[in-house]
Amino acid sequence: MMPFRDALASAATVAVLLVSSGLEAAAPPAPYEVALRRVSDRSNGFGGPGDGQGGIAGTCQPVVVAHTSSDFEPGQYVAQGGIIEGEILATSYELPAEAFPVRIDLIETLFATSATAVETTTVWAVHVWEGLPTDGPSIFSATSDGDLLPHIVMPPGTTGLNLQFAVDPSDPDQIWVADNGSHTVTVGIEIIEHNQPSSNQCLTPPNPQFNAFPCTDTDGLQVANGNWIYIEDCGIFGCPAGWKRFSDLPSVCRPSGDWVQRLTWTPSICDELGACCTGGGTCSILDETTCNDVGGIWQGDGTNCGEVDCSGTGPCCFESTGGCVQLTPGDCLLAGGIPGPAGESCDDYLCFPEGACCLPDGSCLDGLSPEECAAANGVFQGDGTDCGSTDCPDPIGASCFSNGFCLVLTEEEAEQAGAIWQGPGTTCEDLDGNGSADACESSGIPGDLDGDGSVNGSDLGLFLVGWGQPGPTDLNGNGTTNGEDLGLLLINWTG
Repeated sequence: MMPFRDALASAATVAVLLVSSGLEAAAPPAPYEVALRRVSDRSNGFGGPGDGQGGIAGTCQPVVVAHTSSDFEPGQYVAQGGIIEGEILATSYELPAEAFPVRIDLIETLFATSATAVETTTVWAVHVWEGLPTDGPSIFSATSDGDLLPHIVMPPGTTGLNLQFAVDPSDPDQIWVADNGSHTVTVGIEIIEHNQPSSNQCLTPPNPQFNAFPCTDTDGLQVANGNWIYIEDCGIFGCPAGWKRFSDLPSVCRPSGDWVQRLTWTPSICDELGACCTGGGTCSILDETTCNDVGGIWQGDGTNCGEVDCSGTGPCCFESTGGCVQLTPGDCLLAGGIPGPAGESCDDYLCFPEGACCLPDGSCLDGLSPEECAAANGVFQGDGTDCGSTDCPDPIGASCFSNGFCLVLTEEEAEQAGAIWQGPGTTCEDLDGNGSADACESSGIPGDLDGDGSVNGSDLGLFLVGWGQPGPTDLNGNGTTNGEDLGLLLINWTG
């Protein structure tokens, strides 16, 4: 990367106004489609079968992710004039774990020139990593050859170009990325050869009159940990070498915005993905957890953005006032509200219900919301209810009979049936698979039938109930409870 003292100045001098009504020579970013079928110098083969419809993910909806706020349309951008040959701009994205393996459909990166005197040609390469670029070598790489993979060619003047790298959907070889445990995918573009590099790029950055550069946006750096750059080692003349997140760079080397780069990917499994309405009425395909994490409104498994209306209004509840206003989900989120179901009205929707909550142990808590009650494993009794007027059901638990049988009963029911109640919330599960409910197994002391760690009158009573029968009272395992078992019980008597 360029010398420290030139970093800020160079970036500032190549700010590009990409609007048709701006500089006379300005032009909008031109789409530059690259359909990859076969590339001899790729570093790794494609993964995943193809069926002419993009492989097994053909039925899933593609998802677009980006750190930049740019829409890749004409506007104000900053061309990073300090990028030298061998350096890589990259972005990392954490995706839903259940979506993997994911297919890489499209990688877009904005390049720009500023008042160049000549046509510029830039040789470039694309890279894809499982996880972060520091996790290991890329799983896929391809370099432009001017034929199957064209170079970046831009006319003289001030212009922008949206470099689009894609794989032909009908090609049987697709780029599939597995999950290395980080649920992350990284994509990057490397500058292999500038149009007119300086003789010593570490001392003199490439001249913006003769070269094109990748862009960052002008809205400020929003995702410092998700933007990366690989920096060539220029020693004391350059920025810290190697792979660096923007957050790791000193301010003099750190770009002021996010890379204008975005990724379109498709999950291999989409049953648990669905449409998510987020701020501004926009829609993304996410899993429910991610949708909730970003403050979105989950539309359900298998839904897609084409079939939901994120602009429809619904009740918007404001916790500070308890009030309700009819808004779109996006506007509600931006206003700091809590969106309710789309299509309902404030007149019919209760924003913040509170009431009694019956807990598993039979106790009751007042003034809980349905969500708070559910978090306590309780049962919400309805808005406006209170514990004084609520009769919470008696707690239930495992009840052990002398013959080894187990039922989940209330304590009173267990007493009436002659069983030993094991406490609230206990179950009759047999997790060890030995044919006996775990809650009804003894402490390991022969004769300790109630599992309290001692052999006393309580155990003797249970023993006599099981006389002549098989089950836990058959201490020697001969198939019946008799005098031999009584002898074993008395040997371990603790009183």
